[in-house]
Amino acid sequence: MFRTRFAPSPTGPLHLGHAYSALLAHDMATAEGGAFHLRIDDIDQSRARTEWEALIFEDLNWLGLSWPEPAWRQSSRVPRYREALETLWDQGLLYPCTCSRADIRAASSAPQEGAPLHGPDGIVYPGTCRPHTPPNGPMPDTALRLDMSQALARLSAPLTFDETGAGPGGESGNITPEGMPHLVGDVALARPGMGASYHLSIVIDDSDQDITHVIRGQDLFAATQIHVLLQRLLGLPTPIYHHHRLIRDDTGKRLAKRDDARSLATYRDAGKTPSDIRAMVGL
Repeated sequence: MFRTRFAPSPTGPLHLGHAYSALLAHDMATAEGGAFHLRIDDIDQSRARTEWEALIFEDLNWLGLSWPEPAWRQSSRVPRYREALETLWDQGLLYPCTCSRADIRAASSAPQEGAPLHGPDGIVYPGTCRPHTPPNGPMPDTALRLDMSQALARLSAPLTFDETGAGPGGESGNITPEGMPHLVGDVALARPGMGASYHLSIVIDDSDQDITHVIRGQDLFAATQIHVLLQRLLGLPTPIYHHHRLIRDDTGKRLAKRDDARSLATYRDAGKTPSDIRAMVGL
């Protein structure tokens, strides 16, 4: 069965870009006689708010979307993420990291390094805490990073994925692992107070929820190489990906949650209908 999902974070109002992604995923699943799932990405409890979660349900119901109840919440799945982290730790692929964002920014901006290099996980980690040999003993309850070079050395086949959309530059599903240590770096898979990072949690959730098609914006295309690598390391299936165009404002800037003027609630309050929203995003 064609199974896809929409996984918003309850950290602000949904906008037209969210509407396009949710409607497109729902329409594609419906056309195939499949299922559309809602998943609340509230792994970062310091930013998640119950009022924003309630508005997500209100907005999506108003758009006419439906999904199997209850919707999954990542905050309830931390033990499952811990299991996956333990697996990678036992393989010698993780190491603890004590660097703050300010530390990483400072180290990456050092004169000998030049300007910080940004990748799909933010500023590419300069490897400050990377050990010469894998750490021993039980996995600590702290920030954990994936040793990218060691992880890639475990691969026995090329990293690829099926792409039915396209990346922002028209890219397909071919990955160049050789460039990942420099262009992606040692990504964080566990963060203090969160249990798991975005990258690990969605990979585990997509597998456990039997998601066959991941439909999302082109801004996440570059992160797919991380997700496919984690799927390979954890023995999980790789879904088909469909990266779609982004909805932008009049200046060409991608919409953000802080742009309340284009939130779905604002349009609804102004008298717009779900059909109007579909027309506005080109569906």
